[in-house]
Amino acid sequence: MKVTGVVEPLVPLCQRLFPSRLAGLSIALLKATALELAILAGHLLLYPSGIIQERRCAPLPPPPDTTALPTEAKPPVILLHGFIDNRSVFVLLRRNLAQHGRQHIESLNYSPLTCDIRIAAELLGRHVDEICERTGQRQVDIVGHSLGGLIARYYVQRLGGDLRVRRLVTLGTPHSGTRVAPLANAHPIVRQMRPGSELIEELREPAPGCRTHFVSFWSDLDPLMDPLEAACVDHPDLVAQNIRVSGIGHLALPVHPAVATGIRQALDLEEPTAAAAHTGGLTVA
Repeated sequence: MKVTGVVEPLVPLCQRLFPSRLAGLSIALLKATALELAILAGHLLLYPSGIIQERRCAPLPPPPDTTALPTEAKPPVILLHGFIDNRSVFVLLRRNLAQHGRQHIESLNYSPLTCDIRIAAELLGRHVDEICERTGQRQVDIVGHSLGGLIARYYVQRLGGDLRVRRLVTLGTPHSGTRVAPLANAHPIVRQMRPGSELIEELREPAPGCRTHFVSFWSDLDPLMDPLEAACVDHPDLVAQNIRVSGIGHLALPVHPAVATGIRQALDLEEPTAAAAHTGGLTVA
């Protein structure tokens, strides 16, 4: 992260509050924080609209005020939200994908009372099977934000979901665990997202022949990832591309239009022929 300026009066306070994360307070960080707060305010307004599970029906046409672009048929896209959230977080991303040719998009809610990522992954698997049967498609693509990406990865890597999931795109997902907010350890799922947890260690186990292609977007200003690189997929058996996003925080990843463009490009990548780890970059501010 390039520090472009420092607000001196705030540095001592930030060093006391966040000694390991905000030793240098940059203008970029201030901008990203302001954007995060604005997105949070907007999301709180939309949150009630996403509490009820989405109706399962035939593919919906794009919104009337959007211009549909001619494209060939593509796999259904499943959007999976993060911890203590719901499908309303994907309103803008869903609109963007629909405008660019994704004819079947579904946002799934998992229960806020869920206390085990494994159980949530099993439920996801049943949803995937049902969507494939209903649409006549053999595979789906999944976009998971934060915890949603970890649930999808467990399904793909540990429950045989690689047969059904062609591409998994994760946004700010703690693939190797995060140390942020230790006081939240009272919640079982938070404990599962800690480095060295039993679940994180399961995901480190060999996964030979995994068919799913992983694309992970991680932000260099994500306050929920400690370390920041925890949001990267690092596994010798997985075909993975890690894309560093500069200039925005955790909440902006499923909202920012530049990231949405990157997600579309990731979903449209040519099929890889061999396992490899790739890196890339995306500057949005």
